[in-house]
Amino acid sequence: MKHIARKRFGQHFLSDAGIIDAIVREIAPRPGDAMVEIGPGLAALTQPLVERLGRLTVVELDRDLAQRLRAHGQLEVIESDVLKVDFAALAARLVVPPATALRVVGNLPYNISTPILFHLLDFAHLVADQHFMLQKEVIDRMIAQPATSDYGRLSVMLQWRYAMESVLFVPPESFDPPPRVDSAVVRMVPLAEPPFVDPTRLGEIVQVAFSQRRKLLRHSLGKWLEQHGFDGNFDTQRRAEEVAVAEYVALAQSIRPAQ
Repeated sequence: MKHIARKRFGQHFLSDAGIIDAIVREIAPRPGDAMVEIGPGLAALTQPLVERLGRLTVVELDRDLAQRLRAHGQLEVIESDVLKVDFAALAARLVVPPATALRVVGNLPYNISTPILFHLLDFAHLVADQHFMLQKEVIDRMIAQPATSDYGRLSVMLQWRYAMESVLFVPPESFDPPPRVDSAVVRMVPLAEPPFVDPTRLGEIVQVAFSQRRKLLRHSLGKWLEQHGFDGNFDTQRRAEEVAVAEYVALAQSIRPAQ
């Protein structure tokens, strides 16, 4: 029976064999890798991955698709909302020699892609790399540089922890049904030695800073810093997008951790 894509799950299934091959080449799966695929759907990417890996763990929310996937003898199927998955527990169970860390891949549902990225941020220390298909404009924001319109909260919070690059453009006609947006594949490699910072505090600072991104920071972050007794040097005569990631991190390091 043909599976009908469900809007509430943000389902768009890859159907272009050339694009699938290109994605697999970028991921470069190796036998023995401890890999987890998020949102395997109709297994377009799953099958070539598992052929190279031998075994693959997949996370699928759709009950009907999960049932189909369980019929595949080389898959471990976790039927769950990925935002509820404990990747630390997965890593403890799946990462055995020759693997050294989790590898995470997936065609992420575009309607919850940002929450998934932030959920995985908590487990970055257990991950070797991540390859995700996302809405192209989301990836543009992830990798954006300061003083550009795409640079924002997502840029800062992810660049603090990952080295990232857009590795493949994916047009709408590569999917069934085709989305109304362009897509792309991003490679995310956790930094080996990221600067130590309280992520809750950093997130709070960045959220406040970009809450009024068209105004100078003295109207938003400046007031927040006063309320938190900050007595250091930080130029608030700038807009949020003009502040580099390293400056936000340094500012978060200089203020007491959030309680």
